[in-house]
Amino acid sequence: MPRTDSRSAGPSHRLERVGEAIRHAVADILQRGEITDPVLNRQTVTVPGVRMSSDLRHATVALMPLGGKDAEKTILALKEHQKELRALVARRVNLKYAPELRFVLDDSFSASDAIEALLKSPRVARDLTRDDEPRRDDETES
Repeated sequence: MPRTDSRSAGPSHRLERVGEAIRHAVADILQRGEITDPVLNRQTVTVPGVRMSSDLRHATVALMPLGGKDAEKTILALKEHQKELRALVARRVNLKYAPELRFVLDDSFSASDAIEALLKSPRVARDLTRDDEPRRDDETES
């Protein structure tokens, strides 16, 4: 049986499952206010996803403060409490090694807004009309 190229297949089911468990743990820790930091305690943070490395030793946590306010301050506060967060996640998620957490801003919200704006533009709307609907050009010729 030929081997498939694992790099093009995307993350395995196990990586996704572990990433989802870590996402829930981080979101729960932030929601309960278990980290005492003035920036984190007054921010509501959304954790839309976690990408795991193939050896499960590194977790890249994508997050976005509600409304996008003070995003850089939130990332810096999380980096300051990285070791504490890692210990709290390790207590909740049973893994051989506690993954090193890296925090990045999630850009999927702005990307989806850009796609939505593009789909609403007149040029794209013109291309999305069905072929069986009469166009203005067809109406003037008949």
